[in-house]
Amino acid sequence: MKVDVYKRSEDSNLCSYLVVPTEKPLPQEVASTDWLVHELNVDFERDGKKHFTLNPDDAFHQIGEKGYAISHLGDRTTDTDAH
Repeated sequence: MKVDVYKRSEDSNLCSYLVVPTEKPLPQEVASTDWLVHELNVDFERDGKKHFTLNPDDAFHQIGEKGYAISHLGDRTTDTDAH
């Protein structure tokens, strides 16, 4: 699946990632926060590897339920380029 990846910096130098299928708008419920484009048109596959702190199976489940996937609080990472 092709996705667009957004990143948001948070307190304590942590960041979260938001994944939205490519060419879909940023969901209204998260549009009011400070999400910045991190990468566009990224291959996001169920390959067992974490992508942008997101477990692929969980991310696909979230996308199926609400149209996007977001990092869980416990999966946030320091503000670096996680892949």
